[in-house]
Amino acid sequence: MSASGTNFPPPGPKDELEEGSALTPRFDAAGLVTAVVTDAESGGLLMVAHMNSEALDLTIRTGVAHYWSRSRSALWKKGETSGALQSVREMRVDCDQDAVWIKVSVARPEDTCHTHRPTCFYRRVTLGADGGTLTGG
Repeated sequence: MSASGTNFPPPGPKDELEEGSALTPRFDAAGLVTAVVTDAESGGLLMVAHMNSEALDLTIRTGVAHYWSRSRSALWKKGETSGALQSVREMRVDCDQDAVWIKVSVARPEDTCHTHRPTCFYRRVTLGADGGTLTGG
């Protein structure tokens, strides 16, 4: 672990963050980075989650997606109980290293979401005057 208590070195100057080759995530005040998760084959959006240093490190080392559950305040290996494990095929970091994009293959795609759907984004927001209405599902 680094002096900052994480598995990653602290972020450096802006030019190193944006152009350097070292992974130095910029965790927020809660110690998290946002993770955007898509299907490696179709490109479809599966979920958005958060990762702390341990989750990010475990994901990189094991090739299986791990996240931090904000509601349970606990490390979470996605699919551990449902069988819908997410195998990481590619991981990218955004320009200022405060978000990651993870492309995965899911062992049981129909159970990607805890609602037993292939994506967590199964409802649409009505645009316009009736913007508070959701459809789909």
